Amino acid sequence: MPRVIILAMILVEKNLVHKAKTKIILFVIDGLGGIPRPEDGKTEMEAAQTPNLDALAKKSVLGLINPVAPGVSPGSGPGHLSIFGYDPLQNDVGRGVLEALGVGMKLMESDVAARGNFATLDADGLIVDRRAGRPKDQDAAKVVELLKKNIKEIEGVQVLLQHVKGHRFVVVFRGEDLSGRVLETDPQQDGVPPLFPVPEKREAEHTARIIWQFIQKAHYTLLNEKKMNCVLLRGFSKLPYLQPFSDRYKMDGVGIAVYPMYKGVARVIGLNILGEPRSFEEEVKILEDNWAEHEFFFIHYKDTDEAGEDGDFDRKVAKLEEADSFVRRLLALKPDVIAITGDHSTPAMMAKHSWHPVPFMISGPFAGPDDCTAFTERQAKHGYYGRIRATDLMSLILANAGRAKKFGA
Repeated sequence: MPRVIILAMILVEKNLVHKAKTKIILFVIDGLGGIPRPEDGKTEMEAAQTPNLDALAKKSVLGLINPVAPGVSPGSGPGHLSIFGYDPLQNDVGRGVLEALGVGMKLMESDVAARGNFATLDADGLIVDRRAGRPKDQDAAKVVELLKKNIKEIEGVQVLLQHVKGHRFVVVFRGEDLSGRVLETDPQQDGVPPLFPVPEKREAEHTARIIWQFIQKAHYTLLNEKKMNCVLLRGFSKLPYLQPFSDRYKMDGVGIAVYPMYKGVARVIGLNILGEPRSFEEEVKILEDNWAEHEFFFIHYKDTDEAGEDGDFDRKVAKLEEADSFVRRLLALKPDVIAITGDHSTPAMMAKHSWHPVPFMISGPFAGPDDCTAFTERQAKHGYYGRIRATDLMSLILANAGRAKKFGA
């Protein structure tokens, strides 16, 4: 056990979690946080017109979370695990596993999964677009089928492929003596060549060789593709064991998301997935239709992160405003506690995930309020909860929902 024990772990380790007849919504706005733009000094959250979020902030308690640690820019997997109270530094879950579970693939303990991107290489072998122009689902799915037809097995290792969404796909290597300790081939920037799948340890040399052969075969198969002519792989990983959410927090939990990645995060901790929504509108409808049946609802909004990664400040503002428009429907369900936050910051000024702390607010009958008047980074900085690790968030949610016992006499 590490020297610093997070609060959520204390509740679990000290058996301080108990059942209660309360309902909770955890609303995650992906890539929520931002940084000021030079022309007016406003972040996306400050530039957006979000009357519903701001009205809720006046009745809530605010603060900032570090998804992993100060200065660390988290991936979506670690960011979400932290929010759910699973320390990503102690529970390393690779992106490949999350993507595979997200699309419903059944993994074996010996499998190694990786998340793949279709990308565009130029004649010099340099990446000119890591996302291959963001192809339509049907176009990328056809290319995945082409790979499946031409690459089925390498040195006795079975190769399983499945399209995820847009430029994303999953590859699973199924065989004996495989290791997830291989470095990613995605440099996560344009203008450079792909990286080699380097083994982190000698035990991974065989796996790295299989992966390198897969990449070579894939590129040969994609020679005639104009944009999707390269595969970039990251998140090589095996299926881990995490304590199930229902055992950990003594309540029934469900997840609702469009993107498979976030379904995968929910599944790896044991949340049941509701429906197959194609939009956030459909996510909210699923939440409404199933409200009476469950206790904890994780609902995910993706478009803010995508706009931030594209460096589109104005679109991220518009997507924040869209997310805000659904808040009334969430509150109309009368949850005992609603918590709203993001898994990480994705400032449009940087066009990527960043280390900046993420605002959060918790609303419930005993939560507050504090003196904050809007849901923004600057307001959250002065919130009652201050700046905490994201792994502490579930502890606060449980306490506000009447699900935490007193410690000691």
